[in-house]
Amino acid sequence: MVINLTLNHQNACTTTVMDTNFHLNIVLVEPEIPPNTGSIARLCGATNSVLHLIHPLGFSTDDKQLKRAGLDYWQHVDIHHWQSLEDFLAAQKEINLFFFTTKVDRPYTSAHYKAGDFLIFGKETRGLPEETLQLY
Repeated sequence: MVINLTLNHQNACTTTVMDTNFHLNIVLVEPEIPPNTGSIARLCGATNSVLHLIHPLGFSTDDKQLKRAGLDYWQHVDIHHWQSLEDFLAAQKEINLFFFTTKVDRPYTSAHYKAGDFLIFGKETRGLPEETLQLY
């Protein structure tokens, strides 16, 4: 458990309690841009989230831009590699999957996320496959 104490502009103290056991799963489907993936890996390390990378990747995981974007956070990131989106989806429960796309009317802010959920993002240039979105 992490407890954050914050002083606002009126010197009033607020307390926020965070459960460090709560984590989300961030899924990048065939990411193409190394600095984007590195930044998301850094976010995962800071939030105790698990990063899932769906292959093929548009870069090598040895890419210096990828490592530079992740800075010194890589040792704090739990990363899982999947050979395909189909392999990943077959291993998950549908109730825990949230697909992020511009092709729907429901905003991401209306969803109710819980520990263990999977937030799935498509390629930077093309998004998620249409046939996948139709299935879910």
